[in-house]
Amino acid sequence: MGNDHQKRELNRYGLEKILSMYDLGEVIKSKILEEGAVQSNIFVETERDQFVVKIYERNRSYESVLFEVNLLKYLKEKNYPCPNPIKNNAGGFVSSYKNKPVVIFEFIKGKHIKAPTKSQERQVIQKVAELQILTRDYMPAYKNARWNYGVEFCGMFARREAKRINTVNSLKKLEWYLKEISELTLPQSFPKGICHSDFNYSNILFKDGAFNAILDFDDANYTFLTFDLASLFEPKTFLFNHKSWIEIEPADSLLKFSEARFFLNEYEKYRKLSPIEKKYMFDILKLVILIDCLWYFERGNVENFLERKKLDCLDLLGRERFYKEIFK
Repeated sequence: MGNDHQKRELNRYGLEKILSMYDLGEVIKSKILEEGAVQSNIFVETERDQFVVKIYERNRSYESVLFEVNLLKYLKEKNYPCPNPIKNNAGGFVSSYKNKPVVIFEFIKGKHIKAPTKSQERQVIQKVAELQILTRDYMPAYKNARWNYGVEFCGMFARREAKRINTVNSLKKLEWYLKEISELTLPQSFPKGICHSDFNYSNILFKDGAFNAILDFDDANYTFLTFDLASLFEPKTFLFNHKSWIEIEPADSLLKFSEARFFLNEYEKYRKLSPIEKKYMFDILKLVILIDCLWYFERGNVENFLERKKLDCLDLLGRERFYKEIFK
């Protein structure tokens, strides 16, 4: 991006106005970060330090951002490796520009890794477990301002998407979707807490090969504690993916569980799963897939799309065989 274009873009974001709300010192350089497709992120280096300005462009109310900021402050107090929000001149942590919430975070150095080693995977699993340990009894303010993953949220969002798309296919997919979520078994006694809900490697920083930080708590919410764990092993459980699913006919032979067992065994070194969490891991894995389906509700014919094929494979295997495979 050329310097003149970069300056115009920074002016469009109102960077100078935003920075005037903080006491960060004189700006040395700034740059729009291309990563982070939903919200806008701007790197800023001042005479005092390096920061990231995050402008919440879509789907986030002021209260929803307060949920995120309060959570990060709580985690930093517990020495969890995550971004630290910076206080503004008014003494708060969430600012506003053109009716959009804005937060400035400390900049954390590190690299994203696309192909982690087993050692790096173990470090990530440990940090997932530690997050759930720290938030097991954490009762967040502004909880209801977030999209808290569960049956109620799934039904609400699916209806919204079907109405927005407004095709015969979307209405048929809604009918299928509501049936699927109605068949989930998720007891009231299921342990809940905060899950990051986007624990992929584009949100993880490594430094000198070691885990350094987890970024982007934009999707964090109050949900079933094993959601992050199931999200980690879900992509490794199926012998097909978003590129190869079209020609696949669902079968229980398209499932593999060696990686799931690896993730579960590593996780339990730090946080033991309760009997309920083990018994209903089948349902949590289905919930992970059904959440993904919401983000891509328009994709595919109701009879033939990626998430349906994954769920069909699980149904062909069955709950009891699934349990025996991952906990044997």
